[in-house]
Amino acid sequence: MLEELKEQTVAVRARLTEMQGYLGIDEKRTEAARLESEAAAPDFWNDQAAANANIIATKTVKTVIAPFEKIESVLDDAEVMLELAETEDEAGQAQAEKEIEQMLATCEENFQTLEMQSLLGGELDPKNAYLSLHAGAGGTESCDWADILYRMYTRYAERNGFKVDILDHQPGEEAGIKSVTFQISGDYAYGRLKGERGVHRLVRISPFDSASRRHTSFVALDVTAELDDNIEVEINEGDLRIDTYRAQGAGGQHVNTTDSAVRMVHLPTGIVVQCQAERSQHKNRDKAMKVLRAKVYEHELDKQKKAAEQFYGAKGEIAWGSQIRSYVMQPYTMVKDHRTDVQIGNVQGVLDGKIDPFIEAYLKMKQAEAK
Repeated sequence: MLEELKEQTVAVRARLTEMQGYLGIDEKRTEAARLESEAAAPDFWNDQAAANANIIATKTVKTVIAPFEKIESVLDDAEVMLELAETEDEAGQAQAEKEIEQMLATCEENFQTLEMQSLLGGELDPKNAYLSLHAGAGGTESCDWADILYRMYTRYAERNGFKVDILDHQPGEEAGIKSVTFQISGDYAYGRLKGERGVHRLVRISPFDSASRRHTSFVALDVTAELDDNIEVEINEGDLRIDTYRAQGAGGQHVNTTDSAVRMVHLPTGIVVQCQAERSQHKNRDKAMKVLRAKVYEHELDKQKKAAEQFYGAKGEIAWGSQIRSYVMQPYTMVKDHRTDVQIGNVQGVLDGKIDPFIEAYLKMKQAEAK
């Protein structure tokens, strides 16, 4: 058993050395030291924008360094314990073997974290994310599908320790959700979820069809990053149409008595955002403006990449041919991502928030395309 563990530790050490090179760990350590030195300067906070940029850069570098150093530390301990185990009696060796196995399992967990973090190098990747789900044609069936997707993303957020806040919720006429906008807050929430943007297709026997026929439903998901104040997005008041209305759904007595909900339309782009999360119209207006800034910024990036038609023009038609992923419950069970060809047979597991394989495959694909 000790010989097998020796071979495993040698393999882990080789893998770690390889990752140290292609992830540029030594360069990142040098960069982290430089940033920390800047942060220690007495006049660090004199330039607020530069200070915030430093903090973000430090955090980005350390999110790769931290899991690497965790592997390095645990692996060092495992190698020392292997040497000591050779001098132990049978009972001592058995105990040491169990501990070494646990250490190697910890190394593997941190390798997975390290590999994921290495894929998240975009400027906006560390940010919180705004998600907006919109049901397509299909009435109650599509609204129910939007509700299922909302649950899937909230479960994903829970699994990763992220926080979820609903900003706007428009219920379906009979069941489900017509549209919902919510914020997912946590480290690298946007970086992880940005690839979920697009149309999601469901095939199943509809619970709303008395004849038990198979239905196909579509829901569009938009994902944008929450922006810092130091990122400039020019929005002219004259380009906005702002309406107020009475909030819908749960929320207390004010729901039916005050026009606290806010709807903003950005006339040049046609982008619409709504917020009814707060009792105060002023607070809802502030939150709606933050979402609008994020969406306008993303829209401008799309124009620069000549992708606006793909994400905004084509998205208006939430139907066949535009889906990024299909969730099939009948006549077989399979979730397939049409961009990466990743397939998972456990549909219920995916709908319970286990979407990491799709996220990782998308990030790897985009990294490969960038090279």
